[in-house]
Amino acid sequence: MDIAATAVPDLAAAAAGKAIAEWGRPAADITHLVVSTYSGAHMPGVDLRLASLLGLDPSVRRTMLYLNGCSSGSAALRVAKDIAENNRGARVLVACAELTLILFRAPDEAHVDTIIMQALFGDGAAAVIVGAEPDASAERPIFEMVAASQSVIPESTHGAVGRLREDGLVFNPSFEMPALIRENIEQCMADAVGPLGLSGGWNDLFWAVHPGGRAILDSVEAGLRLEPKKLTASRHVLSEYGNMSGPTVIFVLDEIRRRREHVVGRHGLGVLLGLGPGVSVETMVLRATW
Repeated sequence: MDIAATAVPDLAAAAAGKAIAEWGRPAADITHLVVSTYSGAHMPGVDLRLASLLGLDPSVRRTMLYLNGCSSGSAALRVAKDIAENNRGARVLVACAELTLILFRAPDEAHVDTIIMQALFGDGAAAVIVGAEPDASAERPIFEMVAASQSVIPESTHGAVGRLREDGLVFNPSFEMPALIRENIEQCMADAVGPLGLSGGWNDLFWAVHPGGRAILDSVEAGLRLEPKKLTASRHVLSEYGNMSGPTVIFVLDEIRRRREHVVGRHGLGVLLGLGPGVSVETMVLRATW
């Protein structure tokens, strides 16, 4: 916990510094800060130390999200969207950072999932700037967040359970989770994007799915009957970096940006999908703006 208290904000600051540099405006123009992590919990938190490291204005309005698991990156973006749309001129820095140190422990033969934690999860940080009404002379939006929603798969609270204890964060993903997702994901998507007229034509969209693991991606692909190429960006990020929890879906968005002409269809519409404890399903409809 003592290591995480300084290492997590340092890691977040490295990612946030790159995001601010690409944005092209001074860090002092950030009006709001949303930070997400499962790597410890402190008062004052990661958000305050990060604001200091970046030289943000003392009046920056901070929101700290702890222990939201693998859906935390999607949740942080949803919160930032709400802030930006309800505060004229707001520029929201979203920063997600994780260190698997908080999960690390010796294998337990009675609980094979402890071995999965060591094999699947990785360290990482990612950051983005979110705002409404971009300044055409100085800002170059990458994605428009059209709509965001959250739902819970019925009777799935056992699907991903974590507890912060004296030996760190003990996380126990259920082996039923892939099946829960495969059987329920299409209904979750229909409920989330149906009002926008997007239900059913899943292969007409691009997909930024949190790569919680190969079985999770396989379940989403099967449940929505997606063409294999639709999850190429997610599978690439998983193979290169592992599951970094919150930051991972932002890595996937960046990978989609790199592959733009091969991933995004002529309509430029896609779905960001976060899957986490609950089992919570975070859905965001995106429009590529490049």
